[in-house]
Amino acid sequence: MEIDIKSAHGLIPAIIQDSETKNVLMLGYMNEESLQKTIETQKVTFFSRSKQRLWTKGEESGNFLNLVSIKNDCDGDTLLIQAKPVGPTCHTGADTCWQEPNDANYGFISQLENTIKTRRENADSEKSYVASLFEKGINKIAQKVGEEAVEVVIEAKDDNDDLFLSESADLLFHYLILLQAKGFQLNDVVEVLKKRQK
Repeated sequence: MEIDIKSAHGLIPAIIQDSETKNVLMLGYMNEESLQKTIETQKVTFFSRSKQRLWTKGEESGNFLNLVSIKNDCDGDTLLIQAKPVGPTCHTGADTCWQEPNDANYGFISQLENTIKTRRENADSEKSYVASLFEKGINKIAQKVGEEAVEVVIEAKDDNDDLFLSESADLLFHYLILLQAKGFQLNDVVEVLKKRQK
């Protein structure tokens, strides 16, 4: 790994990213010695500018950052370190130094889950299809998932890709509603799949 620490006055920025959620946890600075210690111990270690010494994240709190990978950028003067955090990363007790939760995020799917949750909480069944489904109860929601699943299978056997994708979207949408009706979210299913991975 070619790291140009000398041209950066002996210190380079190290962006710390959760290896699973991909959220940025913090920014620290490293010198050659802290980089070597990180590699040797597999615990992310910085050079503390305020203490003027090496500092392993978690050495006092126990909230270590366990090393997963290290990458340098195109100029060789910034590191991207992926790690598995043990506990909160920020000294304030927050998950990240930006005071944000370190939750898994599936982009638009997570936004859709939040929309479903909001519609359920607002419970205006005259204006919201989602609210009306929740009002009808778990049996109706489960029935809709079954109906959409059958439609996906039917369209899979034909050659109309647009209809297949449309029915697939309907199935996923209703499945997300069913998950919330049962008190879960997509991330709960992802965690089960992770445990099955070999």
